[in-house]
Amino acid sequence: MSAATYRLPPKPLPGPLATGLYLSGALRRRPRMRRRFGDAFRVYLPTIGRSVVVTDPELVKRVFTAPADVLYGGEESPLSRTLGPHSSFALDEDEHLRQRRLLLPPFHGERMAGYAEIFAEEALREVATWPEGREFPTLQPMMRITLNAILRTVFGVAEGPEFASLRKWMPGWVKLGSALTAMPWAQRDLGRWSPWNRFLRRRRTYDALVESLIERGRADPNLAEREDVLALLLQARYEDGTAMTRAELSDQLLSLLVAGHETTAGSLAWTIERLRRNPRVLARLVEEVREGGGELREATIREVQRVRPVIAGTARKVKKPFELGEWLLPPGTYIVIDGTLMHYDPRLFEEPARFDPDRFLGRAPETYSWVPYGGGRRRCLGAAFAHLEMDVVLRTVLAEVELLPTQRRPEAWRFRGVAFAPARGGLAQIRRSAALAPV
Repeated sequence: MSAATYRLPPKPLPGPLATGLYLSGALRRRPRMRRRFGDAFRVYLPTIGRSVVVTDPELVKRVFTAPADVLYGGEESPLSRTLGPHSSFALDEDEHLRQRRLLLPPFHGERMAGYAEIFAEEALREVATWPEGREFPTLQPMMRITLNAILRTVFGVAEGPEFASLRKWMPGWVKLGSALTAMPWAQRDLGRWSPWNRFLRRRRTYDALVESLIERGRADPNLAEREDVLALLLQARYEDGTAMTRAELSDQLLSLLVAGHETTAGSLAWTIERLRRNPRVLARLVEEVREGGGELREATIREVQRVRPVIAGTARKVKKPFELGEWLLPPGTYIVIDGTLMHYDPRLFEEPARFDPDRFLGRAPETYSWVPYGGGRRRCLGAAFAHLEMDVVLRTVLAEVELLPTQRRPEAWRFRGVAFAPARGGLAQIRRSAALAPV
């Protein structure tokens, strides 16, 4: 097929100007770009290259339902470069589906009730340390909650040297790995003190820790009774009867750790930030906790993910000529589904800038309009896990302390390498109160 055959969306501005405008302001400027340039336009993005940004639900549906051999989500994914070749972020087509079938069961079913108990325990432990009488950022406390919860529910460790090592290793590795993900040109070993060499040394430390957990798990006579994800994956088998290799286990566990740690913590910090600026919603949520309900809390979590998605969007790479509405895209093009643009589209959400959990009260979000977890066959594996964790942590916070409202300006977005978070860390101010309801 000749280049003249392809039909591409408009490129509204010269390359550097469009790129700069698109990247310079997630919430303030991107909705203006959609209003000005339409539901599909071209930009050049530094980490992936020539891209088409898409914001129309019908076009999004075409992307999420495209055949697996036409649009790739793993090949050359920025995260795949740091999480390993067996990560679900790095795989496509049959191999991606093969891995996904083994990874889905641990995140559904009755075992989630056991995870909820762990979430509550970690939240109670952290909230007990929060200071009264002054503002403090909640992002780091939330990150401690989510990291400890993942180590317990995914890796099956709650104490001991592996737990301490992973807690110490994780923050620095994510920071370094995120920086290198954004700079593919720096992914070269230039000696002991080069960033890539330091990254590889830290990765070897992680692999050794996981190796010890795998050996311990395989030798555990009670493995079949354990409910952590590692234990379930050690027992899982592919359709041909083979087990996951150590390399596959290591990459997949790391993917779950990275994907479910900072993102969920960021959403929780944004929840605190939004509720302090919406005291009526906050009061209703507290009353709901007293009464033992949860419908408004679920709607609030969805609304926070709409107005402050921690992952701005998701991308697919065109492998075969792909018809997208009136456009025909050539191989090599990236399609970017931009959640910030969609979530602030007044055609999809009435008064989109207004924080209004009632818009989701008693109704589920539209599949192709509300996309904090991506969509299609690559939708986030841990979506139900993350939602449950946010629900339990928020319920615990509201039951244990009184969040004080604020008149301060909303916190800006800040990109932390993996996810967006409140620029000041989701500041909270609390008063201690008797427990309102059992958690």
